[in-house]
Formats: sequence, structure tokens, C-alpha cells
Amino acid sequence: MEKLNQTTQRFILLGLSTVPHLQVIFFLIFLTMYLMTISGNLLLIIIVRINPRLHTPMFFFLTNLSLIDIIFSSSIVPVLLKNTLAKDRSISLVGCATQMCFSLGMGATESLILAFMAYDRYAAICRPLHYNTIMNRTLCFYLVAVSWSIGFINSIVQVSLTFQLPFCGCMNVNHYFCEVPAFIRMSCGDTFLNELSIYITGTIIAMGCFYLILISYVHIISNVLKIISSEGRQKSFSTCASHLTVVTLFFGTVMYMYLRPHPKTYTDYSKKTDKIVPILYTAVTPLLNPFIYSMRNKDVKDTIMNQLRRNQIILA
Repeated sequence: MEKLNQTTQRFILLGLSTVPHLQVIFFLIFLTMYLMTISGNLLLIIIVRINPRLHTPMFFFLTNLSLIDIIFSSSIVPVLLKNTLAKDRSISLVGCATQMCFSLGMGATESLILAFMAYDRYAAICRPLHYNTIMNRTLCFYLVAVSWSIGFINSIVQVSLTFQLPFCGCMNVNHYFCEVPAFIRMSCGDTFLNELSIYITGTIIAMGCFYLILISYVHIISNVLKIISSEGRQKSFSTCASHLTVVTLFFGTVMYMYLRPHPKTYTDYSKKTDKIVPILYTAVTPLLNPFIYSMRNKDVKDTIMNQLRRNQIILA
């Protein structure tokens, strides 16, 4: 009977705001961002699929990143949109656990994919003669498989530990989606094991991947400095800067949310930042990734233009 009650209980997601006009504004902003995220990432997947010249390790990782961003964003934003305008903001335990599982899984998988993409760029720029040997098809497949496997194993462990906590009748989640730190603060029991597991996995996955990316880009930039052409240096620096900006935005906000202490009592400022900061890695970076990593690529732009010309000829 106790298990039945646990599986049928519902949580109340308090959302971003209760002010009516702000709710409408938030709804329109997030709906626009979500549609652009889905469109941009789907477009990238289609472009890579139809252009054989883009069947490279880098774009293999990018298509996986796009798929991750679509799932990541879709596990959170539709629920946010529904709860922004709906009177009933409740979510079932199963629905909450599923959302948490996918968001955690995609977040960890994205961290690893970003690290492997940085290593791929390092191999291409710093070891060009050995690139095809280093980044062979088998290795790329294994790296992607490992990323997805680790992501979901981590999420299953974290979700299992989270929903073993006692909540003592408090069903109000001060957040717009089911995220582990919010549930740790809600719990009336001992959360030491939960926090320890978050710090361990966060340090290994998030910080480990971030340091690997930084090391890769240090080597890349040192090689770029050897380029004689000032135009070539400027273009390479611009690309590196845009990549590092998005990576820092993603990892910085994730580490802020997961690798800092989670006191049961915290200030109004912390309550606001704990809702605002996750927007950057749940909605903003999935929107930016396809544009930052691929839309500046000549082959990608040529493929888009060719398809537009073909469509114009067919319509004519």
C-alpha cells in the first residue's frame, strides 16, 4: 500500500513566475526558442545526411550533439510551456522521474560529446598527418556509444537515489522542471549520499570534460599562432572563441548548479538564480550549438543554398 501511494503521488512545479503578464511573455520566449532549437538541430542532421562531404568524424559528433539537444530540450521545455499557462502545474512521480532521467542523461552525454569534439579538433589541427588514423570510424562509434551509456547510467543512479529520499508531505518543487538539487532541498531526510554522488559524478564528468576541452584548445591555439596568414589566424581565433564561449556557458552553469553546496534554507536571491541559471543549459545552449558549431561551415552553407535553389527550380 505504501508503494502504491508513492507511485501515485504528484509534485507541484511552481514554475518561473505567477504574474500573469510575465507568464505570457515567458511562454512566447520559450516557445520561440524551442521551435528554433528543434528546427536548427533537425536541419543540421538532415544537411549532414544528404551531403557525403560532411560524413566526417566532426559532423558525426555534431549530429549526435543535435539529437541530444533535441531530446534534452524536449524533455523540459514542453512541460515548462504547459505549466506556464495552465492552472494545474502538477506532475506525476513517474513523469517527474522520466523528465529527470532524460535531462540528466542528456546533460552528461552532451558533456562527453563536447569533450570528444574538442579532441577531434585537436587531432585535426595538431596531428593532421595522423588524423585519419587517430579518428577512425570504429573509435568514433565507440566514443559516442560510451557517451550515451555513461549518460544514462549516471541518470538512472541519480534518479534512483533522489526518489528514495523522504519528502514528508512537501510536494511543492520550487523550480520549472524536475531537477535533482531542488529535490535535495525539499527532502526532510539525510541527503549526504545524494550530494556525495552528485559531487563525484559532477567532478568526473563535468569538470573532467571541461578540463579536457580546455587542454585541447590550448594546444589548438598554440598551433594557430604558428599560422603565417593573419587572416587565417583571425578566422581560427574567431571559431575557437565562439566554441569556448558556448562550452563555458554550458559547463559553468551546470557546475554552478550541481557542484556547490545545497543548503536546506537559502536566500531569495538563490531561489531566483536557481531558476534562471538552468535556462542557460536547458534552453540557450541547445539553441546555440548548431549555429555556433556548424552554420559557419562552408560545406553546410553550400548544402543549404543548393537545396534552396533546387526547391526554387521545382516550384518554378
